[in-house]
Amino acid sequence: MSLNADIPLASPPRYARFSRRLRGMMLDWVITLIVTFGAVLAAVTVGSDNFSRALGILVVTALLLYEPVLVSFTGGTVYYLTNLRVVDEGDGGNISFLKACARVLIKGLLGLYSFVILAATRRNQAIHDLLTRSTVQIRDPAKALPGQYITAGGEQHITEGGEPANPNMPSGLRRVVVICAYLLLIFIANAIIIASVLSPRCIYNNFCSGSEHAVSFVESITFLAMWR
Repeated sequence: MSLNADIPLASPPRYARFSRRLRGMMLDWVITLIVTFGAVLAAVTVGSDNFSRALGILVVTALLLYEPVLVSFTGGTVYYLTNLRVVDEGDGGNISFLKACARVLIKGLLGLYSFVILAATRRNQAIHDLLTRSTVQIRDPAKALPGQYITAGGEQHITEGGEPANPNMPSGLRRVVVICAYLLLIFIANAIIIASVLSPRCIYNNFCSGSEHAVSFVESITFLAMWR
């Protein structure tokens, strides 16, 4: 009998598919939208330029640090709700705060274009993953459903019969539709915020009060954050 017969084999990393990652992005988007609407409502209600500026700085700072802080300390933002975790390729732990900041910066610059190479990589990595030597993996394999991940070689989980474990996985067309719907929601939310809190004089003639400038600045940062 082999001396290693009773030693369980380590479970291979399970790299999240784009559909799973998109769900996490949408949850982040919802949180960003709630925070922004709350800040805008507070600024409009109080009606003080000084308060609006201070609140704008606070909200922008929170949005900028939201992902780097949570990813570096916990492995993800609300990724735990989608059973995902950002992992450092070097040691298998959480990535550092600087790497998390770099990921946010690259995602902010590239937006969804960062994901165009996802299917061409062995670990389902986007550009911001590759440049920061990180991956997005399933946090708890026991809770993962077939079709939500691939293994290192890019293989889908296969059943004992040799068939894909999830033949009902969404088609490429459905995924494209979901992405387009996500982008449409971003633009609609942006338009609603602008129309509901900024005066026509500010929108069309750029004659804005101090509070409107603060609200516009927060809204612009939020719009960029939604593309992460």
